[in-house]
Amino acid sequence: MMVILIGGVSCTGKTLMAQKLLEKYKIPYLSIDHIKMGLIRGSKYCDFSATDDDNKLTYKLWPIVKGIIMTNIENGQHIIIEGCYLPPEHINDFDSFYLRHIIALYIGFSEHYLDKHFNSIIEHRSEIEQKEFDSHYMNKDNFIKLHSQVNECCKRHNVKFFEINDNYLEEMNNVYKWIDEQVQLKMQPAAL
Repeated sequence: MMVILIGGVSCTGKTLMAQKLLEKYKIPYLSIDHIKMGLIRGSKYCDFSATDDDNKLTYKLWPIVKGIIMTNIENGQHIIIEGCYLPPEHINDFDSFYLRHIIALYIGFSEHYLDKHFNSIIEHRSEIEQKEFDSHYMNKDNFIKLHSQVNECCKRHNVKFFEINDNYLEEMNNVYKWIDEQVQLKMQPAAL
């Protein structure tokens, strides 16, 4: 069994990737945005809102997401979980029993790519799900800062980060190839 975690800043193609992986592997996916909005809309005890900053939302949602990951592994169920609220610094905190079933990766853009393709990124932000344009969040300077922060955090915590530098489709094909390799490794019987 395996859990595929896809993290990164908004508008990097995480949901599109999850959709493609669902179609290829026949594994359901869960968007952390749906968990967030379900709690906001459905729980009178929810102490955060959709307008809170990403850091606050990440640390409110992570214990729930971590519990979902652990439960899926314990129940022998595959799942893909995607979203910008996956903290790279906590991915390797799982016990080895859980870690051997997790494929975690982050997708980001280089400053060069953002300089060159920012308008196209914003235009394609709703390929799979409708995303409103937030000019405070979705501006080039903020995206450069956020992508750099995620990249550095992944490096510090030894978590796989794919930085798109030039050709999105070509470089994303390399990400899919890496995922395929990891899936093959996870699906092999454990050595005795």
